[in-house]
Amino acid sequence: MRRFPTPAVSLLFAALLLVAGTQLQAAPEPADGQRSIEGPAGALFVDDGGDGGIPVLFLHSFAGDSSHWASQLDHLRHHRRALAMDLRGHGKSARPRNMDYSMAGFVKDVETVADKLKLARFVIVGHSLGAQVANAYAGAHPDRVAGLVLVGAAGKLPKDPGTRILADLESNYAQTMKQMMEQELTGAQPHVRTTILEQAGKMSREDVVAIFRTLLNDNPIPAYERYKGPRLLIYATSTDVEGGLQAAKPDARQKAFDGTSHWPHLDKPKEFSAVLDEFLAEVR
Repeated sequence: MRRFPTPAVSLLFAALLLVAGTQLQAAPEPADGQRSIEGPAGALFVDDGGDGGIPVLFLHSFAGDSSHWASQLDHLRHHRRALAMDLRGHGKSARPRNMDYSMAGFVKDVETVADKLKLARFVIVGHSLGAQVANAYAGAHPDRVAGLVLVGAAGKLPKDPGTRILADLESNYAQTMKQMMEQELTGAQPHVRTTILEQAGKMSREDVVAIFRTLLNDNPIPAYERYKGPRLLIYATSTDVEGGLQAAKPDARQKAFDGTSHWPHLDKPKEFSAVLDEFLAEVR
């Protein structure tokens, strides 16, 4: 069985986000729980709660949803507003009209959520696909981002392995997906493995291939370098070492998690929240 290069696998679970352009009020809108916001390509699900402090917006990984951040949301909402959204085609958010999984499409969705919920300035925490989105957003609108936390973020995917994986997805989808998911789940807690595999099984081949095609063209380095605010790169030593963004930016502030899968916030939620608290305490 072929073992896929870690950078390629990491980038499959990565992507892009973006926001802003319209004038926003300074005062935040009161959080009132789960809601559906009409986005450019369909309904977007948002879990919004808590009050006080600089808001934190969480973005999940490929095939995941906002529930991945349940522990962090519960932890933070004791003293600040914290939100998590389902990216288009994931969780309770609608599959995009016309199968638009473009970078611009993801950007417009986050822009819509941030504008309608009056997030004038906020911290973004993104994992994998969500990390690529968060990074792109911060690079495009640094004035809106108070802090940036990227978890399991990939660097630029080399063209040749990326093209080979895309061909494998198109010709032997089930086996290729299983192999990639199992590699990323190295070190996972049993309940985390079950959750991730169930969610991945709900993604259609068409959606996966469309997302991966978009990611093949994404280079996170320019956006990362445009954002000059507080940043933290978190990665799992079992899955994210080779080809991760932290390898391309060795001087960046980093935190390695041992004994977890590609999802450290699910495998070790208390430890992850402690690291996040330390970062947030320095964000002004």
